[in-house]
This record gives sequence, C-alpha cells and structure tokens, in this order.
Amino acid sequence: MDSEENIRSLRMAVRAWLRENVPAGWREAMTGTDQASFVSAQRDWFAKLSEAGYATPHWPEGWPGGGRSLVEQKVIFEEVARADAPRLILFFVALYHAACTLLECGTAEQRERYLPGILAGEIWCQGFSEPNAGSDLASLKTRAERRGDHYVINGQKTWSTMAQYADRCLLLARSDRSGPPQAGLTYLLLDMKSKGVSVRPISQITGDDEFAEIFFDDVEVPVTDRVGEEGNGWAVAQATLASERGLTLVELSQRMRYSLPLLRDLMRARRCEGDSAARRDLGALIARVDATCALADQYLLKRISGTEVAGDASMVKLHYSRTLREFVSLGRRLSGLQGQYDPGFMRGATQETGNWTLDFMNSYNWSIAGGSDEIQRNIIAERLLGMAREPKNWQLESPA
Repeated sequence: MDSEENIRSLRMAVRAWLRENVPAGWREAMTGTDQASFVSAQRDWFAKLSEAGYATPHWPEGWPGGGRSLVEQKVIFEEVARADAPRLILFFVALYHAACTLLECGTAEQRERYLPGILAGEIWCQGFSEPNAGSDLASLKTRAERRGDHYVINGQKTWSTMAQYADRCLLLARSDRSGPPQAGLTYLLLDMKSKGVSVRPISQITGDDEFAEIFFDDVEVPVTDRVGEEGNGWAVAQATLASERGLTLVELSQRMRYSLPLLRDLMRARRCEGDSAARRDLGALIARVDATCALADQYLLKRISGTEVAGDASMVKLHYSRTLREFVSLGRRLSGLQGQYDPGFMRGATQETGNWTLDFMNSYNWSIAGGSDEIQRNIIAERLLGMAREPKNWQLESPA
C-alpha cells in the first residue's frame, strides 16, 4: 500500500543509496570520445542499479526490485533525476521497449529466454524507422519472407539508437503486401550477430553517433522469435511504443527542473543578474518547467487511476520538447560567443549538461524522437479535441 510513510521511507532510502553510489566524475567517462569508456561506464552503472533493484522497478514481482507500484516507481525516477545520476542510455530499449513488449505480448518461453539476458547486460536496439517510413511507420518496406521455420529478412532500418552496440533488435518487417499496410507487418526478435546484418553509425551534427543504420541481406530469424501472430506486428509495436511513456516523461521533466541552477550560475558567471530581459526570460522559463512537471505528474496520475485517454501522452511530450528547446536556447544566449567557440564533444548528451551549444543541437532530437512535434499535434487535435482527420488524398482547388 502506498501510504505516505512508506513512500517517504522509500524516498529516503533511494536518496541515501544514490548519495553513496552515483559515480564521481561520471560525465567525463560517459560523454568522452572513447567508445570503450562510454560502454564500460554505462555497464558499471547498470550493474549497480540492477543489484539495488532500481533498474527494473517496473518489472513484475519476482524480478530484482520488481512489483513496485507506479507511485513507488515515480519516487525512484524523481530521486535519480534529483541526484543528477547517469541515464541508462545504452540499456533503455532493453529495459523498457524489449522487456515490456515481452511481458505484454511474448510467450512464456520468450520471457524465460530473453529477460535474464537483459538483466545480465544485453543491449537491444529498435528496428522500426526506415528512410521513407519514419512518422508513417505503416509504409515500411523491409521484407520478412516465411521459409519453413525461418523468416528471411531483406531491407534497411535507420535512426536505430545505439544499434552499433546492440546484441539484439526489435524488428518490424512486412510479411504481406496484399492487404491494408498495418495488417501486413510482423514483429521479430533478431540476433544482431546473425549473418547478413551490417550496421553503419550515423555521424550527427554534434560529432556523436548515437544513431545507426541497419542493413539486412537474407538474414534468417527463427519463427520462434516472432512476437504475436504473423501480420499482427502493428499491434505489438503499439505496446512497444507505449512502454516509453509516463515515467520517462516524469524523469525527463524532473531532470530539467533540477538543471535550472545551471542557468542561474551562468547568469552570475556572465554578470547578467542586472539584465532585466534575461531575468524575465529565466522567470518565464521556470514557470514553463514547473508546468511541464505538473503535466507529467497529472499524466501519471491518470495512468494510475485508469483514466488515461489517447492524446494525453502527446500533450506532455510536445510540451516537454518545446520547453527543452527554450531551456537550452536561453543557456546558449547567456553563454555568448565564448560558449559557442569550443563546444567540445559529449557522447549521448541528450539532456541539459551546461555545454550549451551541444545541448542546443541535441534538443532537436526530442522534437523528432518518439513521434515528431507535428505528429503529436495531429494526435492531440484528433484524439483530445475531436477535430476531423485530414483526408489522405487532397489537393487545393483551383480558383474559379
């Protein structure tokens, strides 16, 4: 039962553990140019969190730290954000997308086979988006041809986060072209070491290679590694995408709140305290960050009470991405020319780090990842406001 006393006790326990275990100088190890150091630091932090039961509080009872209520999970995420602890960038897809998909849609054999590997440190990536099928996922063309007890995969995926490090991939491929686009998709679990798989990291404007392309050339996947029925991949994919909502949005908004002192310290360092425009903008931003946190909390309460409706998550996602852009834009402006002169490099720096030029460039990720701002607005308009959907085939009428 989530009594106030139990929640307070959990909060104090998590806070004390983080005080003792957050690695000193973790930013240097996790954001430097050395890939081996980045992977090693992420693995060490994952092992610590997993042993303490703080990596998988969203898993069912019986797994380390599992069986926590959403309220308890929220406390853990809030304290991790408050302590400015590292994000598990390398293991996010495994812990949330893969695990939640297997728990909701996988077979007992698949759960027994793959969940222990995730806890042991296996890295997963997501193979959904393609060069011409990003926001319109149903138009993907990667093929999955059934041949006996295997599927043979041919095609390409792109924007796969950390795919160059991954052991396995959540793959969505087309197994049937005869019916509606969504009805012809099949969901597979692919071994990234399979013959015919090649990965090409994508160099970003920041110098990082957080994303990668994956190419499939006659890659074989056993039918036993299909999740759900053939042709039902669209429904399984919705379960995957839903797993990143709620607590992730709470953590991200709380991290932004606890990063506000970076702007205050920057104003002092640049001696901008007397700049009325800068003070006004900071005040407006603080109010906007508070509103983002409140929206995320409200959304989580709806999930807890079972009153969540389609479009609620889009409201939070859209508000967060826009607020993050305002946050880092203000930091970039206050830092002046010196802040842009030598931005350096920060691997996986997807949050507010105080390296304002890189933070600004990275902020654009959040207006695309998990559904672009334009897609979120469409969902809000259709699902929450009840506006009519735009016709698929439309054209402007010529003036009379």
